[in-house]
Amino acid sequence: MTERRSALIAIILCVLFWGFSFVSIKVTVAVFPPMTLGALRFAIALAVLFFFKRSFAAGERLSRRDLPLLAGAGLTGVTLYFFCENTGVSLVTASEASIIISAIPVISMFAEWGAAKMRRSGSGSKTGSSRAGISVTRILGTAVSVAGVWLVASLSFSVSGSVAGYVYMLGAALSWVAYCFCTRPLFENHSRIFIVFWQSFFGFLGFIPFALMESSRWLRPDFSILAHLLFLAVCCSALGYWFYARSLEVLGIGVSTIFVNLVPVITVIAGFLVLGERLLPFQWLGAALVISGVYLTLVKGPN
Repeated sequence: MTERRSALIAIILCVLFWGFSFVSIKVTVAVFPPMTLGALRFAIALAVLFFFKRSFAAGERLSRRDLPLLAGAGLTGVTLYFFCENTGVSLVTASEASIIISAIPVISMFAEWGAAKMRRSGSGSKTGSSRAGISVTRILGTAVSVAGVWLVASLSFSVSGSVAGYVYMLGAALSWVAYCFCTRPLFENHSRIFIVFWQSFFGFLGFIPFALMESSRWLRPDFSILAHLLFLAVCCSALGYWFYARSLEVLGIGVSTIFVNLVPVITVIAGFLVLGERLLPFQWLGAALVISGVYLTLVKGPN
């Protein structure tokens, strides 16, 4: 199996986990407040990742030069992302939240373009101008994918009018893009499992003060709640971030972030399969558009 194919399988498994995670989050957040849930998820995920790290990256050591990127990725892609998303979802409708999150590929596309342009300006290079541009298929794929998310979310779409909610959800989108840019350079010197372990560690530390502030709202979980928590911790946090790191390393930021738009599609389909929710024809069309947009970004190959 080629590296590209294995990376595609990894990102597909990742978005499948994250798509189904909303069912588990909805169940567990009734017992554990949002940031407490995040702390518990990543505490368990760290135990799993530590086992893998000892098996596959025992010789790798944490160096001082890696701390800014590892801590930055953990605090932006774990702590800040979940803080913004959980708070934002509590203020706006789910449809609004999914549409705002679908801006991640757009933000990352222009962030990549800006970073490439700054590198070229800094080096004074006059060649390779195409590398600083954005391909037509990339633009088209992103636009088609975002349009698909709009159709998928349209059934429950309503305008909450919460400006703060929009700001929090935009913060979640920006923090995820920051996470991607902090993570990508780390692959030059470290394995994926090493990177994800330390990112999760710093993200977990960021959760602790928020979780302690929620201590008065903690409830006793039953077996069902614990099962959902384990799914979130092992599949969505430990394996999900590991698989996403694989995608970032091989496919690049552009292709990896466009796959995020599959998450609301999978969530809606999960509702159809698990909860028996009815899907309208234009929602199926929206799902097809998201998949088509993802395909278009793959045509050019890794970015």
